[in-house]
Amino acid sequence: MILGAMPSSMLNHPDYLLSAERRPVIGTIIAALVLAGCQTTVVPRVAVAPPVPVPLGRASQPIPPRPLPPPAPAGLVQAIDQLQRNFGGKVGIAVASVDRRWQVAANGDLPLPQQSVSKLWVAMTVLDQVDRGRLSLDAPVTVTREDLTLFHQPIAAMVRGDGYKTTIADLLQRALTMSDNTANDRLLRLAGGPDAVRLFITARGLGTIRFGPGERALQSRTAGLEWKPEYAEGANFVRARAALPIAARWNAYRAYVADPPDGAAPLAIAGALARLKRGELLSPASTRYLIGTMEASRTGRMRLRGAVPAGWSFGHKTGTGQDLERHTAGYNDVGLLHAPDGRSYAIAVMIGDTDKPIAARQALMQQVVASVIAAHGPVGTPLAGPGGLAVVPAG
Repeated sequence: MILGAMPSSMLNHPDYLLSAERRPVIGTIIAALVLAGCQTTVVPRVAVAPPVPVPLGRASQPIPPRPLPPPAPAGLVQAIDQLQRNFGGKVGIAVASVDRRWQVAANGDLPLPQQSVSKLWVAMTVLDQVDRGRLSLDAPVTVTREDLTLFHQPIAAMVRGDGYKTTIADLLQRALTMSDNTANDRLLRLAGGPDAVRLFITARGLGTIRFGPGERALQSRTAGLEWKPEYAEGANFVRARAALPIAARWNAYRAYVADPPDGAAPLAIAGALARLKRGELLSPASTRYLIGTMEASRTGRMRLRGAVPAGWSFGHKTGTGQDLERHTAGYNDVGLLHAPDGRSYAIAVMIGDTDKPIAARQALMQQVVASVIAAHGPVGTPLAGPGGLAVVPAG
């Protein structure tokens, strides 16, 4: 989602340590050879101490490589490929097993518009800074009229007079469970801006995940406008957008979908969520906090969540872009699906562009979840291996 002197990491590299240990010996040899080239004296032998024997049982053992993950269930591979191919439009799907570490994807490497899915990376960056002691969840924050963005921002109703006084924890809850754009952008500024989020993504090696310029600039450019402060008030943005020629709007829309500044590959998102669940991105406390907040999300009840059966739990983040005629610049849902037996799956379904109706998009997402649950098998049994359960997509 977005880097002389020898790097400090090389100082502990085995090859570097070996060369450092032998440097005095090598220097003596080189000096002797140079001397031999200038005169006819015999080069004295260089005494090299024999290796010190290491008692059995004390020799350092090489770290065995991590075993390759087992193959993904064949039926799930077939189902995901079929769902993606049959849907129509610019679509990517990815599923990652948190526990077995296999992955299934169709168009999984294609960068697609994230929209509010990107709020996850803001939240992770904030929580990482909480882990480092740079921020605190109960730190006071004031949201003013100057902080307002556009589109979905329920917090705007709370901003009166000298502003809405709240905390970082409240902003995180609003950004993740209600997808509040103003709450998210206020967190973004507290974290250090887009560059801080990009640095977190790069430092954690999350892969093909871009982070855009923030809601104001991103939504304005997608519509074919330049941001103005008055767009945050009432319906000013919608009116300004409607006043543009339809050709200009389509040009801006197509440019965004073709190369989204907030584009991310479904496989990278699913991989990041799997690593989050495994505790590889944040502290245990922050990991629990973020996953618990995702599970409290109130958005997209008929997307992925619509197919989650009783006994299973699901935490997610939706993302929805601007509509233009029958198209939407990003219609997404990504999350963590937890089985009653403790196994988990990271799922990302991203629709970058399609003319299919909303009901069909939601059905696609539900069919992906249904396919994962079918491949999981009866709770308490191992996952299906090669040639395992054939999955017939619902609908």
